[in-house]
Amino acid sequence: MATQHVLSITVKRNKLDNSIDAVAYSSTFAMEDKDTPHIIAHIQHKLDHSLFDCKWVPCSAKFVVIGSLPKGSGTIEVFEISSGKIEKIKVIERQNSFKCGTFGASSDVERRLATGDFKGTLEIWDLEKSSQVYITKEHTDIINSIDGMGGSTVNCGAPEIVTGSRDGTVKVWDPRQRGKPVANMQAASGETRRDCWCVCFGNSFNDAERIVMAGYDNGDLKMFDLRTMSLRWECNLKNGVCCVEFDRQDIPMNKMVATTLEGKLHVFDLRTQNPTKGFAQVLDHCSQSGTIWAARHLPQNRDIFISCAGNGLVSLWKYEYPEQRCRVDGSGAAYGVPGSLRRLQRALLSPQPINAWQWNRDHTGLAITTSYDQQVRVIVTTKLNLQ
Repeated sequence: MATQHVLSITVKRNKLDNSIDAVAYSSTFAMEDKDTPHIIAHIQHKLDHSLFDCKWVPCSAKFVVIGSLPKGSGTIEVFEISSGKIEKIKVIERQNSFKCGTFGASSDVERRLATGDFKGTLEIWDLEKSSQVYITKEHTDIINSIDGMGGSTVNCGAPEIVTGSRDGTVKVWDPRQRGKPVANMQAASGETRRDCWCVCFGNSFNDAERIVMAGYDNGDLKMFDLRTMSLRWECNLKNGVCCVEFDRQDIPMNKMVATTLEGKLHVFDLRTQNPTKGFAQVLDHCSQSGTIWAARHLPQNRDIFISCAGNGLVSLWKYEYPEQRCRVDGSGAAYGVPGSLRRLQRALLSPQPINAWQWNRDHTGLAITTSYDQQVRVIVTTKLNLQ
């Protein structure tokens, strides 16, 4: 028999830096009385333009929403959670539409947002002053994806930004160096340049090691080693790769999720690379969900992640390791053993695709998301500490 639960959400902010001191979850819903997580759309806010990305402002109760106005200009909107509502506190508008953003290469003190736009421009913003502190345009087409590393994590290498573009190039930038990228990965002369849809950093566990993963429209998935400046591994997933993410950026490679068109979800075990077979993987295929636009790991538990589908459905997953992650074949070569995926919960949040999701790193289960129905949502997922 279902039990009626009534919860309430309050967000308390520190008077000095607006950080969230406590979160009590709030909503009214009926559910079975067991330890199953529940995904709750606590706040929904309608906007009048297209939304492409969202990010929490580090160490605060604020977040940014990145998008495009009908007239073609781009907007960065800063919102704050207050008394169970979200309030818009700042808007930055410029000529070109924004596509993606990250705080990953900035410290928690500066909290500078790096953005990529539809014209191939990389910019870094001081949100407090609403001013631009860095700009470069080395891409010739839209920047589809961006990721940052080294801003707030110590002993993991230089602060860097990676961008992937429709022009077929993947570029790595050091914000301390103006103008040109510090690394540029592209097809060899004479080869077709594929549209790069997604990029991410990983394996950054010291000052020397760092990996960039890139996914392309033809299903190619490539692993670039920035220490050796080489292509370390590649495969083809047979469908365009929409999102790729390591379970943690600042540890030796452990797992990675890649999502594609036609509802495919790949989880790779990266601890063992076989010379011929590559990495072990587990595949979930749900064609009814359409494209899986994003997958994001829970900061407090790297084995739990959310996937965001084209029909507005989000699914909460837990990766379960096999008894042995590595075995040896007849020739003496080690190969990885795939684990399994267990779906913990799912929820239909929108009639349109969910295109971006970010967990709050300070408060387990708190998240923001945007979708193509022009809504930004504050999400609460319960009982994650019991999984």
